[in-house]
Amino acid sequence: MTTPDTTAPAAPTQAVVLAGGQGSRLRPYTDDRPKPMVEIPGTGTPIIGHQLAWLAAEGVTDAVVSCGHLAEVLQDWLTEQAPQLPLHVTTVVETEPLGRGGGLKYAAKHLPHPEQPWYATNGDIWTRFSLREMAAFHAERDATATLALARPRIPWGAVETDTFGNVTDFIESPPSPYLINAGVYVFSAAFTALLPDLGDHERTTFPRLARSRSLAGYPIPQGAYWRAIDTAKDLTEAAKELAAQGR
Repeated sequence: MTTPDTTAPAAPTQAVVLAGGQGSRLRPYTDDRPKPMVEIPGTGTPIIGHQLAWLAAEGVTDAVVSCGHLAEVLQDWLTEQAPQLPLHVTTVVETEPLGRGGGLKYAAKHLPHPEQPWYATNGDIWTRFSLREMAAFHAERDATATLALARPRIPWGAVETDTFGNVTDFIESPPSPYLINAGVYVFSAAFTALLPDLGDHERTTFPRLARSRSLAGYPIPQGAYWRAIDTAKDLTEAAKELAAQGR
């Protein structure tokens, strides 16, 4: 009698970091550096440094960083930091704009194990949660792709009223009622071939996978920190939040 194999699938050990954006809304911070090289005040490390440390802590041994705007600044930093980095990093630069999907596909072609699943993250995300648990969620659902989902806080105060139109309460920056794409992913090996050579996968590949029920959504666990760094205000808010958490 054969004993069934109950071993959980191994979590990915490779990842792509998309670090090619212009970061125009973060100027003047991005006048002389790409967005992932911006440091949140008080952290002592650029966003890319935090991401690579997080990926390594989650078992990633190889990362491909897709560069674009001021690529040489990021490449020089990675070269300088190479002896201290906790994983092996390769950089790629698009010779012409390929779009988000095309850029992701181009970077994925440089992963060391194309036959294995992989993580991806946008280069402007500051977060920390268990990627291994997300990978297990992805495997359990036999998904082709899994998106991390966040529930950000609305940047404005909300007003509650009763059925008669009386104001009953004011709520400062309440959580959004909607989940959003958090910019962190788990992809099966087969996903790479489904990406466009040129264009945006969120308008092509993701909708097709959603229609075939092959796209999963993993809610980031409650209490885990997540923030996209898009503007100078995000830098200020992130600095306050991380200081309050002692990080």
